Amino acid sequence: MSDIEIGLWVSGAMLVLVVLGMRVAFAAGLAGFAGLVWLRWNGFDYDPERFGKSVEISVKIAGQVPHSKVSSQALSLIPTFILIGYLAYYAQMTTALFEAAKRWVAWVPGGLAVSTVFATAGFAAVSGASVATAAVFARIGIPEMLAVGYNKRFAAGVVAAGGTLASLIPPSAILVIYAIIVEQDVGKLLLAGFIPGAFSAVVYAGLIIAIAMIFKTVGPPVTGFTWRERLVSLPPALPILAVVVIIIFFVYNPFGEAWGTPTEGGAVGAFIVFIMALIRGMRLRQLRDALLETAKLTIMIFTIIWGVLIYVRFLGYADLPHAFADWISSLSAPPMLILICILLAYAVLGMFMDAIGMLLLTLPVVYPAVMALNGGELVSASDSAFGMSGPMCAIWFGILVVKMAEFCLITPPIGLNCFVVAGVREDLSVQDVFRGVMPFFIADAVTIALLVAFPMIVLWLPGLAS
Repeated sequence: MSDIEIGLWVSGAMLVLVVLGMRVAFAAGLAGFAGLVWLRWNGFDYDPERFGKSVEISVKIAGQVPHSKVSSQALSLIPTFILIGYLAYYAQMTTALFEAAKRWVAWVPGGLAVSTVFATAGFAAVSGASVATAAVFARIGIPEMLAVGYNKRFAAGVVAAGGTLASLIPPSAILVIYAIIVEQDVGKLLLAGFIPGAFSAVVYAGLIIAIAMIFKTVGPPVTGFTWRERLVSLPPALPILAVVVIIIFFVYNPFGEAWGTPTEGGAVGAFIVFIMALIRGMRLRQLRDALLETAKLTIMIFTIIWGVLIYVRFLGYADLPHAFADWISSLSAPPMLILICILLAYAVLGMFMDAIGMLLLTLPVVYPAVMALNGGELVSASDSAFGMSGPMCAIWFGILVVKMAEFCLITPPIGLNCFVVAGVREDLSVQDVFRGVMPFFIADAVTIALLVAFPMIVLWLPGLAS
């Protein structure tokens, strides 16, 4: 049996384990280790006396992978970004942000829902976790909307969909993971997420306003705020803006040299939010809760990375990524059509897997194929299929695939944000939340289509940093 055939059999077995309910981290780690043993024993012609040696070699390979990758400096961004979000919550910055958004935009049709979306976008700019964003605004935004007569399903859908913005708007943990997997510049990918993330928030807001105008009872406007009340609401929300500016200048300084690395920017941002939280009266118990929640989410993400990286190493030995890339390149269909089919496949796969696990499992195979479609990692813009150089294509595809991961956070039956919102609100079932997010599928489809049709929405900002 060839190595590629072994790769296909093991990959199929891993998908079966996931469908049967095994956690992605354990399914990938088990399949990857079993695949390594199978490959080695196959190389020994299935000699019974060499089976132990095959296991010994595989154990060494599997043991080296987690340490070599997780010790990467770039991965230290993930806990700092998550910590920023939880500290901001316990410092009540999220409440101030929501109050400012409410006073400024609640007067439009569906105004409180629009305020929630803009507030989640602002919180996403200091939090790298979609789940945390959804949990925070399920406590803040939903009660406000229900108090003025919003439909509870619609309110829940707004919060679940708004929480997905944290996947794109930096600091984003999932963008960092993508950058590490495909070995691209973390700073440029974080820059690339700003405009598409803000664009997604605007599209969500437009959809909410349209729904509220058509169905008058869905989202009544809230009026009565004076200009003085609006102006007074801005200073308490400014600390979040300050943290965003600091992180931007550490990633890219438009006036000169960057202040440092993205990792240093994340650490400085976390320290500043910590000081702000202390000034605002954060207690020891709240600090402990913030640290514990950060540790839990970080461990979950790192566990998935560990397990999947063992599987990825197996794929490399089986040569499956290159075989898939060669097959994709040999297809006679237009490259853009193939790319759209790949994105649609992500939409389907996301119904059964969590976003991080899905990207970790698929990117080692899909990324080389997309780069091959464009003409290779070193291709120039003039010679490429998508009209962009290899490095720019890597950034563009990264934003597209992370946007698809956002989409998967609200798709049934696995949509994690929907489960989080239902878990926070006892008066809502998961089915209620899934029904509430259905209109946002249209908004995400429109956003993805525009990002595909107009790549400069993604590439303009990182292009300035080149």
